[in-house]
Amino acid sequence: MILIASANGEVGMAAGWAVLQAGGSALDAVEAATRPVEANPDDHSVGYGGYPNLLGEVELDASIMDGARLRAGAVGALRGFRHPISVARQVLEQLPHVLLVGEGAARFAAELGMAAENLLTAPAEQAWRAGLAGRLPDEFRDAQGQIMERMLARATRLATDPERVAGTVNFIAQDAAGHIASAVSTSGWAWKYPGRLGDSPIIGAGNYADDRYGAAACTGWGELAMRAGTAHSVVLYLKAGYALEDACREAFRDLGALGLPPEQCIMSMVALDRHGRHCGVSTSPGRSYVYQADGMAAPAQLPRLVLGTQV
Repeated sequence: MILIASANGEVGMAAGWAVLQAGGSALDAVEAATRPVEANPDDHSVGYGGYPNLLGEVELDASIMDGARLRAGAVGALRGFRHPISVARQVLEQLPHVLLVGEGAARFAAELGMAAENLLTAPAEQAWRAGLAGRLPDEFRDAQGQIMERMLARATRLATDPERVAGTVNFIAQDAAGHIASAVSTSGWAWKYPGRLGDSPIIGAGNYADDRYGAAACTGWGELAMRAGTAHSVVLYLKAGYALEDACREAFRDLGALGLPPEQCIMSMVALDRHGRHCGVSTSPGRSYVYQADGMAAPAQLPRLVLGTQV
């Protein structure tokens, strides 16, 4: 058994590991591990306390995937419910769909009996207001200081915070039966255009799991992973016979074909192969990830391998 996560997933490792130790499934483990991160108000990239969109609304995205049968569930632009991973899990379990967004996702969460709440915490709101104050000129505002709707598209380019583009939590687990599951949850790019989806709720872009080969989950500039199909690419490279780190390296090289300067290709990833081998990779130095495996009393932190995106 093994459980790996992005560094901010450490607060959920105990919950996920408890599921695996009790003989639970990898799917149950990644959901259980993600929920404490979504409830952590100090993590402004996930769930409750996440940074809002341009209008000050917290919109959450999440996906979960069962590598045994390639089942998946996802939600996007979900407002008012702090645990999008559990809504995504029930999309997988109860609906003939993979992805629900916006009002439909919120309606489904309410049907599940989940409690609606305001997810915008005071620190996140303060950061949002400070971010806008420092970036948007007066011409974008009405008499009350609000952003004029006809200016939203232009305002997004000026207000979006490049330092807050990369936050997300990733979990991948392999249970005692050898099954693999993955989960991703995020509040997305700070000050994003309302309704924006990144790679996190898109199966194959930010999340993919297949018992036969392995799994990968991404953190970073989601639009790039969507264009390159980054998580699925790792699994396909594993299928083609690449070793795990080499599969990740090739997937990152694919980002170089997008035509952006290397410094703009912001991407991190955790990955696992079917043998339980794991790694964390990033385009940025100094990043880490956490893991726990059989025989370990507590999670350990490891540095991520720094990879380039040059073709």
